[in-house]
Parts: sequence; structure tokens; C-alpha cells
Amino acid sequence: MIIYLDENMPSSLADALNILQAPRNTESRKIEVKSIKKVFGAGTKDEDWIPIARKECAIVITQDYNIQRTRHQKALCDANNLGLFYLRSPSKSGLLYWDMVGLLIEQWPEITKICFKESKPFAYRCSLRKSLEKI
Repeated sequence: MIIYLDENMPSSLADALNILQAPRNTESRKIEVKSIKKVFGAGTKDEDWIPIARKECAIVITQDYNIQRTRHQKALCDANNLGLFYLRSPSKSGLLYWDMVGLLIEQWPEITKICFKESKPFAYRCSLRKSLEKI
């Protein structure tokens, strides 16, 4: 399984999570964490990378909650059976780097559990104040 971090998140964070996940991987439960920015290039349109992510049975972690609110983007994700995790910030400017790192590390066991058991499409909200919420 591939988990992509959206381009609104640091590529180095995807690399770090991939390294941290590697010892936990088994043949039947292998996760690779990749950066959309590194794999597809900065500024690649959702319409271009989402169908590829579908073929890879990928999951996406993003800070862009507008995907959930914008009808055509949500429909694109649903039609391509994406699993989505939205990192929600208390401010409109997004999460600070270390808050993002801490949130992902804290929620990682639950995120990976959901990735393997939940049927796609699905969406969850992750915030600093609450545990994962299905939306």
C-alpha cells in the first residue's frame, strides 16, 4: 500500500515516515510513504495524479480540506476510490511543522489500521485536539 503526503506537506516528512514505517512492514502489510510533490511534481493537477493513485490503491494525507468541500474534487476522489486523511489546523495558515510531525506520529498507528480495514472511498479528519473522526 502507498500513502501519499500531499504537496502541501514537506517531502522530508514523507521520507521520514517511510523510514519509520519500514521495520513495521510485513509481506502482507507493507506501507510505503511517498510525497506527491516528489513523485508527480509540484503543481500537478489532481485530475492527473488521482487516477494513478487509484491504480496503486493509494491513500492520501493532506491539509487541503477544500477537497472535501469542493464538489468536483470530492467526486473525483470518490470516483477513484481514494482514502483520505485531512490534517486540520486550528488556524487557516495550516499546521506548524512540528505540530504536523507530532500529529502524524501520534495518529500513525490508527491511520495505518484504518488503511487496512476500511473500504474505500473514505475520509477522516485528524486534528490536534481530537482523535480521528470519520467524515
